Amino acid sequence: MYSRTELLLGGEGLEKLKTSHVMIVGLGGVGAYAAEMLCRAGIGKLTIVDGDIINESNRNRQLIALSSTQGQKKAECLGLRLKDINKDLELNIIDKYIKEDGMLEILQADKYDFIIDAIDTLTPKIFLILHSLDLNIPIVSSMGSGGNVDPMQIKIGDISQSYNCTLANAVRKRLHRFGVYTGFPVVFSAEKVNPDVVREELGENKKSVVGTISYLPPIFGCMCASVVIRKLIGHEIYKEVKDKRYYANKKEKKEVKC
Repeated sequence: MYSRTELLLGGEGLEKLKTSHVMIVGLGGVGAYAAEMLCRAGIGKLTIVDGDIINESNRNRQLIALSSTQGQKKAECLGLRLKDINKDLELNIIDKYIKEDGMLEILQADKYDFIIDAIDTLTPKIFLILHSLDLNIPIVSSMGSGGNVDPMQIKIGDISQSYNCTLANAVRKRLHRFGVYTGFPVVFSAEKVNPDVVREELGENKKSVVGTISYLPPIFGCMCASVVIRKLIGHEIYKEVKDKRYYANKKEKKEVKC
């Protein structure tokens, strides 16, 4: 099934993907597409993490959201789909929200070659980024895909290069408290969000709901997957950003408390 992938990447590139282990955290509009793209590209081992279930409002943008899957667990539903694509895929399913409690245990339970952060809640997102950097696990983080309609404004760059994104702005500010200014790639949109498409809605994991269109989150997921694949086979995506503040603070161990 990977003959055309091998034609593109070569035998050595395909073998690198087959021997790599990638974790995807958050299996909504971004994460599920990222996971499927990695599976179809030939990644040999995936760990998928999400504690949510599929609901009706997911059907406008999420890969596994169908009338027939409503009410099912996202992680288990996606796992069945991935194994149907590649029966030889080594798959770990973690059906839980990963928060500060137990996050380190999960990250240290296995060797990960890359992590995709597709979490849309700020605090666990920050914890995942900080712990991944501290453990020297490469990570790519998806910023906000909601509120946008123009796919031509989606970009890949270092976190310090992100702009016009409310979530990216909040992530940068929180990371600065720990001396982290740079050091990992993000997918973000430079399109300015109309405040009228954001509705305050307090819940267990979110403080607001943002309007979304069918095609934007999947593109974010595909771009996150592209970062992982290209990094694993040694391609340069953008000029790496070196910030002395980040490396200076790496020497001073800071307790991760968000």
